[in-house]
Amino acid sequence: MHPYFDSPTPHLFGHRGASAKAPENTLVAFERAWACGVPYLETDCHATRDGEIVILHDPAVDRTTDGSGPARELRFSEVQRLDAGFRFTPDSGRTFPYRGQGIRIPRLVEVLEHFPEARINLEVKAEDPEAADEVLRIVRQTGAAPRMLLAAEKDGVLEHIRKLAPGTAIGSSLGDIVAFFQAFREGEIEGHTPRGQALQIPPRFMGEDLVTPESVKAAHRLGLRIHVWTVNEPEEMVRLLRCGVDGLMSDDPETLVRVAREHAGAR
Repeated sequence: MHPYFDSPTPHLFGHRGASAKAPENTLVAFERAWACGVPYLETDCHATRDGEIVILHDPAVDRTTDGSGPARELRFSEVQRLDAGFRFTPDSGRTFPYRGQGIRIPRLVEVLEHFPEARINLEVKAEDPEAADEVLRIVRQTGAAPRMLLAAEKDGVLEHIRKLAPGTAIGSSLGDIVAFFQAFREGEIEGHTPRGQALQIPPRFMGEDLVTPESVKAAHRLGLRIHVWTVNEPEEMVRLLRCGVDGLMSDDPETLVRVAREHAGAR
């Protein structure tokens, strides 16, 4: 078993940090999640025009900062000047408590150095191999591989990462998820060979429940972990825990920790 998975289940993730309470994918959000007691931080990355790997979910900076444009068209010096707390509001636009507080888009290396004990779930959003190569260089340089899982929606990006064998745990691409559920529905799960170690999926897709006791058991027969995103309602957290999932990702890690403890105490 990769050391990334060796903490007690369920694995609890702060999704983009404590993104319900602080600007997503910032050091402030990660600090708040870590303080809640979640051992896992979920995040995403893109590359800037000059090749710096920055922590950002969207291809563009518009939704979360006072800037505009794709990250890949901006130099890191330009990204660094943006206010990453500008758009965050906890009350539907009545207040913006993090504006002008000096909150910036962090670099990957900053997150790894700032949280040396955290396990990091990193989705590589950039689609070019050069960006993936830089991610792997940073992982090796910082010695972070034992506490990291790398994932990518694009099949080609994740296959590139797999081939370079970075020593991290490996998640799933969209193609991996489709292949698993096709085998599951057709009753051919025993013949399915997963390429990663964790399926990270939403509870449902297009009205269909993906996470059921049966699908979780099927994944476990293959040695796959099931991590579910993004779960913010306590009732849904409990339902998924009863299904036997291995991990939950939430924008509200404080609630997630409380519900997981209550569920464990009730068993």
